[in-house]
Formats: sequence, C-alpha cells, structure tokens
Amino acid sequence: MSGGPRLLVFTTLFPHPGQPHAGLFIRERMFRVAAHCPLTVVAPVPWFPLQGLIRRFRPHYRPPAPRHEIQQGIEVYHPRFLALPGIGRRFDGLMLALGSRRLLRRLDRQGRVDLVDAHFGYPDGYAAVRLGRWLRRPVTLTLRGTEPRHSRTPGLRPRLLQALRGASHVISVSDSLRRVAIGLGVSPDKATVVGNGVDTDRFQPVDRHEARRRLGLPAQAQVLVTVGGLCERKGFHRVIEQLPQLRERFPGLRYLVVGGPSAEGDWSDRLKAQVATLGLEAQVQFLGSLPPEQLKGVLSAADVFVLATRNEGWANVILEAMACGLPVVATDVGGNAEVVNAPELGRIVPFGDGEALRAALAAALEHDWDRQAIIDYARANRWETRVEALLGIYARVLGKV
Repeated sequence: MSGGPRLLVFTTLFPHPGQPHAGLFIRERMFRVAAHCPLTVVAPVPWFPLQGLIRRFRPHYRPPAPRHEIQQGIEVYHPRFLALPGIGRRFDGLMLALGSRRLLRRLDRQGRVDLVDAHFGYPDGYAAVRLGRWLRRPVTLTLRGTEPRHSRTPGLRPRLLQALRGASHVISVSDSLRRVAIGLGVSPDKATVVGNGVDTDRFQPVDRHEARRRLGLPAQAQVLVTVGGLCERKGFHRVIEQLPQLRERFPGLRYLVVGGPSAEGDWSDRLKAQVATLGLEAQVQFLGSLPPEQLKGVLSAADVFVLATRNEGWANVILEAMACGLPVVATDVGGNAEVVNAPELGRIVPFGDGEALRAALAAALEHDWDRQAIIDYARANRWETRVEALLGIYARVLGKV
C-alpha cells in the first residue's frame, strides 16, 4: 500500500458474516484500490429494537453483523441506523447519515478520511453527501443500477437529486447510468464511466469433462447456467418458464441455478415450486451460493450463461462467465448491452419478451462459438485498468479541494 489518498468507502451493501455474499462486487473493486491507498470501509446495517423477533419467523431478515471486523487486512465498520419496517425508504438516507456521523467524525479525527467514496445513489449517496458536508470532505458517488428506478419514485427522486448534485464527482458502472445522471442535471464533465472488471486469475476455464463429472451432468447435455441472488429481479423464473419448449428441441437440456437468498429477497421456494409444477426436477439443479473460487468449475461445465434480469448496472458475473469461455444471453437492461457488445460474445434480448429469450437461447446453444475470442475479450477487461481510472478520479477531485 502506498501513501495515496485516504479513502472511506461508504455503502450499505457489503459482505459480513450474516450476509457473506452481499456486495461482493463492491468489495472486489475497492479492495483492489486498497493496494494503492489506505482504505477504511463503513457499511451501516439497518436496525430497530424488535427486529430480533421478526427473525424467529423470517430467519434471513436483516442478518446480524459485527460492529467491527477485519477483512483481508482492511477494517470494516458496521454502525447501526434506525430503519423501521413498513414506512418506506424516504427516511433511510437521513437515518443512515445520523447513525454513521459519530463514527465518521472519529475516523476523520484519526486522519483516516481524505475522501468519502459512496456506492449507490440512495440512500448511501444521499447520506454520504451529508456526511461529507459535515466533515468538509469531498464525496465521490458510484451509481450501480438502482438509480433509474429511484429517479421515477416521487418520494426518492428529490433525495437522489440532492446526492447527485452534492457529490464532487459521479462515477457510473455503465454508460446507461451516466446518461441517467446527466439527464438528472449532472454536468457531463463531472460524470465518468468506470465499469467493473474481472479477475482472470480466478475466472478461467477448467476441464469441461471433469467439471461436468463433479456436477453429475451428462457429457453431451446442453447446459445453461445463471449466477445471482435468488430474487425476482435476477429472472431465474423467466428462464425456467422457457425450459419446457426448449427441451422439445434439446431433450438433454439442463439448467444450473447458482445463488441463495439476497438482500432483495428469497425466491428459493417459489422457484423450486415452479420447477416442480413444470416437471423439471431432473433438469434443474439448485446449487446454492458458492464462493467465487468454486464458480469457475460450474461456469466451465455450461454451454451458455443466461441473465434474464429486470435491471442491472454492470453485472460482474457476465465478464466472469466470459472469462470461462461462455457466450452470454442477457436482457437489454442497464449496462448488459455494453458488456455483451458484439454478436461474437452473445445475444441481447428485450426484457419481458419470453419468445425472444427462448429463441436467443436456442440459437446460442446451436452456435459454434469462438470461445477463445470470448476469453480474450474478458481478459481485456481486467481490474487493473479500472483501478487506474478510479485513482485518477480521486486525484482530480482532491486536487480541486
């Protein structure tokens, strides 16, 4: 670690022992930045006095987090902020700022805050801008995909606007999000795209036959795979509903579902019920949540990666699948088309068009892909170039203070 700017990463979505897979894409990105400058993470968690009672009936509700932990040698703090269920999110930004204020003042007095780096426009960015004003520190704000929806929500739009206008610089993981920010009044010279990258040391092809043997997959089967939190947005159900007709064309078709409960919800039981109703128990494998180091085996066992998502910023998992040689079929939302930006990489289909999704999957399964070209594309999007861009932004912001 060099003596670069002292960053305070501020986000409500970050892995901890209660939610080990939450916000891995933020940690992946920012811990790489930490190799170049001192970094502290403040990842507040929602709280109200009786939420422990709710966990008796909903075990995954707001999993408890330690107040302080060390991850990969970096300090991570989890202050609490008051968030009453059932009253909407319009107060979350203010409560988030108030709940974190004392901790940030202490860290600032210790000389650990030159710049606050927030992730997601609301409530995180809104709270970070308030905190930055109180501390007299600049704030960078990374948009990650929730912002288009919040910009259309009457109670949240004004707060999102305050976050965008108060940030020293707005970073977006896709150009589609940058255009949203500019449409909301952010100056184009204050908005920069820095997409997510891929760890090509961790994600690379392994022996296909061995990968299939480990999963109990027939050597000649056609295999689809999706990786993500088992929530409505990710669209596993949209893929499952296409499987009966696809099986008429591909009798040996299998679908690998990788993921578990997420902060957005848990559709596990609903998806398994859908599979049972369609009589697909032998064709769909629920593999649960897997650590990153195990994903390359599952991805290498598949023929096509599919992401029928309702909304995305920049899905890391698309590049991870490509790094293992998989073509991608994804919906035309968020930054998906910016990642799958050429026909030799996969297919982009309109969201909500089941027939188009089915046709694209069939075509992808039949196509003779140049998998090495797909791998080469992923390798051209390594994390190193993203980190360099981020460090340049931080330097410019601090140079203006």
